Amino acid sequence: MDSLIRVAVVGAAGRMGSQVCRAVEAADDLELVGRFDVDDDLRDLGGADVVVEFSVPSASPDNVAHCVGQGVDVVVGTTGWDEERLARLEQQIADSGHDVGVLIAPNFAVGAVLMMRFAEQAARFYESVEIIELHHPNKVDAPSGTAARTARLVAAARRSAGLGDVPDATTDDPDGARGARVDGIPVHSVRLRGLVAHQEVVLGTEGETLTLRHDSFDRVSFMPGVLAAVRAVGDHPGLTVGLENVLDL
Repeated sequence: MDSLIRVAVVGAAGRMGSQVCRAVEAADDLELVGRFDVDDDLRDLGGADVVVEFSVPSASPDNVAHCVGQGVDVVVGTTGWDEERLARLEQQIADSGHDVGVLIAPNFAVGAVLMMRFAEQAARFYESVEIIELHHPNKVDAPSGTAARTARLVAAARRSAGLGDVPDATTDDPDGARGARVDGIPVHSVRLRGLVAHQEVVLGTEGETLTLRHDSFDRVSFMPGVLAAVRAVGDHPGLTVGLENVLDL
């Protein structure tokens, strides 16, 4: 039993959290030692070595801070981690006195991680780029964390390549039909019954377009990435953002 990684799940009653519980229970090298949800006292986190945190953006920072204070590694799938929150978390880790690792990923599907990496690589070759993310209507935040991170990666690649703003002659859009801008990249959010998690990155230049698309039809598609993060987070002390950092990409 000592060789098992003891795992607790925060947000265990949710759509993702319940799937994580099943995946952990099915893994030979992991042991599920705690299920926590709204209003539960996290206390010692059931003696977990690693906590998987899938709650809501309003609760996630306090949950993660509690884990850090307990010296427990954390894998975070909750969205809403902007630069200010990340900076605050980095300081909390530094002040904790624990050699703790926190891995935050906007998407745990390996295909989605590859899509983001491919988009980052392609961005310097195309004058135009837009992102369309499509999710179920129960999702509370927009744009998705995956879309926001993709936009920032693409924007950084464009700046490194010396590209300017994406071309757009629109001057009249009172209803916001052109979507949001994340680091200068247009992002459009669709919420539709029947969807799970989907994203397209459309790149264009004179005479051609390139479309990169990833589709998750079932939340089971996220589990290999979650379990890879659980197994790796202890080897990455401090704050790590993005699953690609433990996938040897």
